Amino acid sequence: MTQPAGAQADWLRPLAAMLLVQVTSAFLSRLVPTIAPVLQGERGISESLIGYLAGFATVGSILFLLAGGPMMRRLGPVRSLQWGLIASGLGIALIAAPQTAALFAGMVLVGLGYGPSAPAGTDVLQRYAPAQHRSLIFSIKQAGVPLGGVIAGLALPAIVAVFDWRYCLVFAALVVAASVLAVQPMRAAIDAGRDTSQTVALSAFLSWSNIMAPLRTVFASPAVARIGMTGSTLAITQGAWFAFLVTFLVSEAGLSLTQAGFLFAVMQATGIPGRILLGYIADRAKSGRVTLMLVGIVSALTSLALALIKPGLPMPLLIAFFAVAGVTVSSWNGVQLAEVARLSPRAALQDTSSGATVLIFLGYVVGPAGFAFLQQVSGSFTPGLVAIAVLALFGSAVLARTR
Repeated sequence: MTQPAGAQADWLRPLAAMLLVQVTSAFLSRLVPTIAPVLQGERGISESLIGYLAGFATVGSILFLLAGGPMMRRLGPVRSLQWGLIASGLGIALIAAPQTAALFAGMVLVGLGYGPSAPAGTDVLQRYAPAQHRSLIFSIKQAGVPLGGVIAGLALPAIVAVFDWRYCLVFAALVVAASVLAVQPMRAAIDAGRDTSQTVALSAFLSWSNIMAPLRTVFASPAVARIGMTGSTLAITQGAWFAFLVTFLVSEAGLSLTQAGFLFAVMQATGIPGRILLGYIADRAKSGRVTLMLVGIVSALTSLALALIKPGLPMPLLIAFFAVAGVTVSSWNGVQLAEVARLSPRAALQDTSSGATVLIFLGYVVGPAGFAFLQQVSGSFTPGLVAIAVLALFGSAVLARTR
């Protein structure tokens, strides 16, 4: 794909566009979990069903990452992101239907729509970001993930309180429309090199060769494969923390649900500057690999420290600890994506980014499930925390073999 003239000098607009799409995609993915208590009362659905809905969204994203290559090649990254937002918006609209099946179908669409954010965003930023600031720029874009969650957490409950939960769907539709229109002026320049000869027939998406291409390109390079595996181990830790932190704080630390929710919000909030900070450090150190190795070590130490939390600890100490955890446990994504982009052959960048993101998403699935299993069989959170700490250290050891 040919880089437009002057692209190296004009990277702020592409970054702003990718950040906007990332924030919107994350906001849409957080909508159902945020208004879940209202849906439970309105629809009579169980808490476990909410968990299954989140799982279906992840499945939708993985499906796109594995099979969506022809679409991105034919349409280009900006148009793919626009259609992704529209798909997510349609998925959110299905929530208004009374049938439970519509909820599941809607979450699959939300996941499919989220799918292009990593490979398409990586494609754009790899072309436009100055090499000396690449990790920082990727990390700024990835800061849109927790930022979208913060916006969902602040805006949606307020809308429900003042109006009705259905107005959240209207608000989401307006956000989608505004985001799609905002990035449209950049479409012609960024998508100029799209492959108009690429077929988008169903057979192109479902062919075994196309589905396996993302993982095949990741494991074709030992260096990229190790970065991808490290991302998966860090995602296992992050996924387990996000899924069980509130429960752990209530049952093990003796906190109220409000206090536990506040500490979880602290961790989410510090993940925004945390991602930017790690991107800056990686660029200053001139090594995303070393930065990720250190992140794996401190992530493991943070998980082990969590196991030591007991009732009676002062709240200021807990706030400080979870503020740090927002950096050590959940701020590595941008640096990891930048390393994948740096090591990937240019022609295979979209497939490589998709494959590496599939490994991350699998970590988000395996982490909570494995943690839940260990907690169930042991009756304690400690074995799970030790296990994810060991996996984080394993990820760092894997990177130690990369040159």
